[in-house]
Amino acid sequence: MSRSDAAPPPPKRWELVFYAVIRTILVAFARVWFRVRGRGHEHVPSEGPFVIAPVHRSNLDFLLVLIITRRRIRYLGKDSVFKGVFGTILKALGGIPVARGTADREALQACIEVIRGGEPLVVFPEGTRQSGPEVQELFDGAAFIQSRTSAPILPVGIGGSEAAMPKGAKFIKPHKVRLVIGEPLTAPEVEGAKARRAAIRSRTAELHEVIQGLFDQAQQEAGTPNHP
Repeated sequence: MSRSDAAPPPPKRWELVFYAVIRTILVAFARVWFRVRGRGHEHVPSEGPFVIAPVHRSNLDFLLVLIITRRRIRYLGKDSVFKGVFGTILKALGGIPVARGTADREALQACIEVIRGGEPLVVFPEGTRQSGPEVQELFDGAAFIQSRTSAPILPVGIGGSEAAMPKGAKFIKPHKVRLVIGEPLTAPEVEGAKARRAAIRSRTAELHEVIQGLFDQAQQEAGTPNHP
């Protein structure tokens, strides 16, 4: 089923209250267990939609980005986990079900709808979880969404999350975690399809450089060696 270009309905009051309660619990846990702290909160937009673009080294990253803003944060998830009561909870927490194996265009359209609805959205530009100190090649998703919506991109470095819970780990270690939030990258003014494509590639390259710098800072502040 194709998606329309219409913005999604605003969240219900109970969803916002439920999100606030769960966020408070998770942030409190993160502050105690990971001693998580963030720097650069002055860069976070106080209103309007924006795309949060963090480095991705652990499944914990979804939890850790909650310290960025008290507003409800949206994110994509495979539709197979959005079942029954648990699915209702995930949706209330900002999750957006996307069919696994669906064309990227459908997922991007879902992201665009969220931005048009006025809410912050998490897009991991590396795609899936990666490992190591080097930011891998980025997908154009964040830059594409910006080109369609003019929403600013907020780059974020997360240091220490891989040490706390790397791929394949069964337990969460109480490792110190730090977030460094960069200045938002505003949408460039371009006209014409060819110019937009060039602007998307340029923004993705710029985002890669910015995120790497923030990641290096966050790793250093978390006490995690940034190089082998």
